[in-house]
Amino acid sequence: MAERERERERQHEHDVRDVGHTRHVRVAVIGSGFGGLGAAVRLRREGITDFVVLERAGSVGGTWRDNSYPGCACDVPSHLYSFSFAPNPEWPRTFSGQRHIRAYLERVADTFGLRPHIRLDHEVLSMRWNADALHWEISTARGGLTADVVVSATGPLSDPKIPDIPGLAGFPGKVFHSARWDHGYDLRGKRVAVIGTGASAIQIVPSIQPEAGALTLFQRTPPWVLPRADRAITRAERWLHSTFPATGTMRRGLLWGIRELQVSAFVKRPDELGLVETLAKRNMARSIKDPATRAKLTPDYRIGCKRILLSSDYYPALAAPNVDVVASGLKEVRGSTLVAADGTETEADAVIFGTGFHVTDMPIAERVTGADGTTLAEEWKDGMAALRGASAAGFPNFMTIIGPNTGLGNSSMILMIESQLNYLADFMRQLTTLGGRAALDARPRAVAAWNHKVQSRMERTVWNSGGCDSWYLDANGRNTTVWPGTTSEFRRATRHVNLAEYEVLRAPARTAEGPGEPAGVADAGARS
Repeated sequence: MAERERERERQHEHDVRDVGHTRHVRVAVIGSGFGGLGAAVRLRREGITDFVVLERAGSVGGTWRDNSYPGCACDVPSHLYSFSFAPNPEWPRTFSGQRHIRAYLERVADTFGLRPHIRLDHEVLSMRWNADALHWEISTARGGLTADVVVSATGPLSDPKIPDIPGLAGFPGKVFHSARWDHGYDLRGKRVAVIGTGASAIQIVPSIQPEAGALTLFQRTPPWVLPRADRAITRAERWLHSTFPATGTMRRGLLWGIRELQVSAFVKRPDELGLVETLAKRNMARSIKDPATRAKLTPDYRIGCKRILLSSDYYPALAAPNVDVVASGLKEVRGSTLVAADGTETEADAVIFGTGFHVTDMPIAERVTGADGTTLAEEWKDGMAALRGASAAGFPNFMTIIGPNTGLGNSSMILMIESQLNYLADFMRQLTTLGGRAALDARPRAVAAWNHKVQSRMERTVWNSGGCDSWYLDANGRNTTVWPGTTSEFRRATRHVNLAEYEVLRAPARTAEGPGEPAGVADAGARS
């Protein structure tokens, strides 16, 4: 920790020295979670060291830094939820907790020498494309800089979403989101209301149920929950993976292969998931004995339409005498009284929102202004779309990690991130090959063709046909979040950049008259 504090002090001194002029870098990476740190490592492997990682918080880690709520853990096996180029033979459990995943990301930053590139407390306020200079002008909370290329790795699980509930501002008790957990607030003996039944809520409820005086869960839609096969990884296993790294690689490969085989049921034959529903119902029946309660907790949509959740202690917690499930969403707050949509009234001392994030309307998009003077949010007003999940038309040299339709419903996002890092690496190689001052802007027809193909494949998937309203869908009902295929398919699709899908922008020609020449002489952003 002392070393990290010294690093922050050095960064502050660097910022002070930079006052009065704008620094230029080859690449600016936004965010220091898995996507941002992975991009930084890949840039170094490509021989690119002129880059910075701009992080709005005071430490790295992304969503695994922000989500520190009780019980926070990953629902993907540990050996699959790590970079292939940075295996961790010392994972303590088959499904790792937040603390260990965050520590892993800190080690990645140290192991690959990323600290000198990371700028903490540098929240990006705006990014604007300069067509004359062919670079991005970036404003941060600690000053400005310019960059030839921007890699946005803010991630879809970074900005919490709290619904607009009438009367919430007047609630006299404590209110916070699961991703902004107030560790200074003592829940012991309190009347606690948890809003939502997503992945965070099913981990929070069992963790706080023993200490809460009364716990009320507001359930708008019940989730499908399967048992969580979590256990401690033995010392012998850790020794084996440390001594013989190939065994860790084999373990990772097996976990990957099983999930690749599952994809067909999600994307082509959702009816085959009926057997999995039976297993989920049996999991519930082991703890929930009352038929009326089981009916309240049983989803009416096909399993997989929403993300399948894993927990072996969620249903036992709901069966505890101090827990009540309200099968309705929160509609209104009247003082300390919470009113559900079905009229149920509940008194509470604390309200905890497990209501997810801005996934299909990422706030960073409002801060990015492209070549035509429109923001990325405006470009995406009818739905997010990006070529191969990375490049939006009209935003040259701007790439998104975990962009539109790159999410997964059954496997590890690290696999998708690494595929996008391959694409980033080839993008940088193409710019180098082009030479001079050049930029690549995705052609609108290429983005449209890619998006049409993705959305066509999406129609028969369980996420679109399973009968649910999930966070995968945007305000228009389009699934702009999930990838409708295997991770190996996506890797093949992002192995190389196809220059035919991009317009090559060249810097404006300059004459002896200099910058004051007539507009027609130096047409901004000349295309080749």
